[in-house]
Amino acid sequence: MTVQWSRCSGASSYKITATSKNSLDASAFAQFGANSVMGSINSLTPNNMYIIRAEAMDNSLNVLSQAEVEETTASEVPTINMATSKQSESMTVEFTQVSGATSYILRAETADMSFFCETKVSSSPGTVLNLQAYTDYTLSVMSVNSGGRSQPSLPVVAKTVVAAPKLNSTSPSNDTIVVGWEPVDHVFLYTISIIMEGSDSRVKLNTTDTSVTFSGLEAGTTYCIKGNAWDSEKRQGDDFTVCQITRPCIPVLTELEVRMVGSEAGLSVSWAPSQGAGEYLAFSSEGLNCTSTTGACTLAPVGCGQRHTVTVTAINEGGPSIPSAPEEFITFPCPPEPLRVEETKAGNCSVLWDAIPYTDTYVAFIKRDDGQEERCNTSSTSCNYHCQCGYTYLMTVFAFSPAGSSPPGPVLNYTTLPCCPEDVFISLASPGTLEIMWSAVRGAEVYETRAVEGSEVILCNDTAPVCALSDLTCNSPYSVVVIPCNEIRGCNHTCRSHTKETAPCMPEILNVTQINTTSVNVSFSAPNRAGATYKVSVVAQDNRNTCTSRGTSCEILDLPCGEVYEVSAIATTTVGDSFPSYSVPLETAPCCPATLNVEQVTQAMTNVTWSMARGTHTYMTSLTSPKGNARCHTLDTHCLMGCITCGTNYTVSMEAISRTGHMSECTYHGFSSSACCPSGVKLYRMANNTLRVYWRSTGGLHNYTAKMVGSQSNYTCTPPPGGNACEVPEIMCGDVYNVVVAPLTQDGAMVQFCPQRMYSVSCSGSNVGMVIYRGKRSLD
Repeated sequence: MTVQWSRCSGASSYKITATSKNSLDASAFAQFGANSVMGSINSLTPNNMYIIRAEAMDNSLNVLSQAEVEETTASEVPTINMATSKQSESMTVEFTQVSGATSYILRAETADMSFFCETKVSSSPGTVLNLQAYTDYTLSVMSVNSGGRSQPSLPVVAKTVVAAPKLNSTSPSNDTIVVGWEPVDHVFLYTISIIMEGSDSRVKLNTTDTSVTFSGLEAGTTYCIKGNAWDSEKRQGDDFTVCQITRPCIPVLTELEVRMVGSEAGLSVSWAPSQGAGEYLAFSSEGLNCTSTTGACTLAPVGCGQRHTVTVTAINEGGPSIPSAPEEFITFPCPPEPLRVEETKAGNCSVLWDAIPYTDTYVAFIKRDDGQEERCNTSSTSCNYHCQCGYTYLMTVFAFSPAGSSPPGPVLNYTTLPCCPEDVFISLASPGTLEIMWSAVRGAEVYETRAVEGSEVILCNDTAPVCALSDLTCNSPYSVVVIPCNEIRGCNHTCRSHTKETAPCMPEILNVTQINTTSVNVSFSAPNRAGATYKVSVVAQDNRNTCTSRGTSCEILDLPCGEVYEVSAIATTTVGDSFPSYSVPLETAPCCPATLNVEQVTQAMTNVTWSMARGTHTYMTSLTSPKGNARCHTLDTHCLMGCITCGTNYTVSMEAISRTGHMSECTYHGFSSSACCPSGVKLYRMANNTLRVYWRSTGGLHNYTAKMVGSQSNYTCTPPPGGNACEVPEIMCGDVYNVVVAPLTQDGAMVQFCPQRMYSVSCSGSNVGMVIYRGKRSLD
């Protein structure tokens, strides 16, 4: 047993004592120097528990320190009985098992010490692994317990067997398997055996070659091949087994057909299953292939009009079979394209296409945008159909063969020309504008309205079925056509035209000549073709006067006075009226006042009044006599005129003047001024309470009246014509009288503008006394 301890200061030696714990055996000890920390105690009993005491002693052998542990000794040394090699990489060792051992360690090493390994085993026999083939090894065994290892047993030398050949197998055909391997060192002979899976029959052969061929085997069947090597000492080495399946039989194609795979077309290939096939590969001459573990798969995608040569190969781990006999298949035809339409004449259309290989028949579908559909079956490359204006036709053509229908081809969108409007209505919206209306037509998105007159072309583009063509030449026939258009086909230029004449041209007033105060002659231009009638209008605020003519002038009579007119002309044809000409102003002479009254206000002044006169702005009134004239110019309807001579006959006239200076001469009945007021009026007292009024005569047989107005009574006297005095009887005295003598008007009225004189009449008793002049007094 080996013991290890720690050093103790001052120790000169160490004593190690082992005492059996479970027996009465004598103790064993060993002593070591001061520099030792490890030592062994011999002659102990194997697999026995001992109490180990370590004592540190000084030079006088006094114990300085001590320590104890319990430890078991190792088991006995085993003995190798036999060492054999059944495999090239291992050696099996049989040995005697010893009491107390918990496990064993197998040691293997080469003579040159290039290899050394220890393998722990629990019992006999034990196997050493990871050895080299056909190599000598020195083998020994040690027992192990809680105390450690025993000493190695006596060694035994043994050799490993040769390695097994590493077989590689292939199946070059469906009835043959070839097995090969690399040469194995130190091998004298190889034994190769083969057995079919599920069979008891085995074939075995010996060979010194490195390959063997087995023929006459069943196709698609698994065979297991085992190989052994023998060394020169005729020891059988390792064996190595490999299983190989022969190639499968040649598949037999049973069916080819086109099927849809999602949105793609595929060629479905079917075949009879082959023995031992794990997978199948279908291949097309067009480069497509598919695999399957069942009896069918689909080559996809396939295109139209393809010629496929199809074979199927069965595959397993042994390899592929010989391909099946090829089958030829032509896929569905391609869709006819390009499509084109020919419209030989309106309403007759043909859809055409190029011939498609591998096609028997064609079916054309022609669908109109209102849902109506036509179908045409043909073996040629065209179909005829009835096409109407203003429709869009969608066309597609399918080709058919025994493989099926072509996929949908391109859809040709063909739009016919828009229809022509038939109910075109043209009216004169204004003298220079034509309004064209029509019903909307099929297929038209926009309308081009064209009006042509000579070299003049007027255009209007609109989406509505109405158009106004303005700024047209007057009194001209226009050729009007409505052209329907759409974005796809353009415009239909085959629509018929309509002729419409524009309104006559506007005349021009050249001159207005006044024939008299109530009549004018109007001359104008006549710019229209023959057949036009001209109407002249003279229009005031409250009245209108007209005249018509086919020439260049006409007269208008009986125009009222005092009006301001606008003179214009308009031309008329069967089409309508022209624009009115530009107006020319016309003013008739102002009217004379209907009534005029002259009233004498004073002996030398009159007040003239008159009625309003239409068209008159100012009035010039004149009183004319050989003795002198009086004139008044005013905006009013009255005026005061002075410088009138009394007792004179006047001629009364008036000039009515408009704002523009037009003037009318107006005459009225004459006016006679009253007789002159007498002068020298005096009052004399007469007998019998009578007063005499006297005045100085003015000449002529004028009638005068004398009037006395007192506070209590009034008196009047009138002399005969031409007289210059008159008497007033029974005067009341004691009063103041205003005395006036005035001529009488033609209707016997007393003029009111003569002066008064004031007299006091006193009483003398009951009779008139003194008459005293008090002075003159104006009229109240």
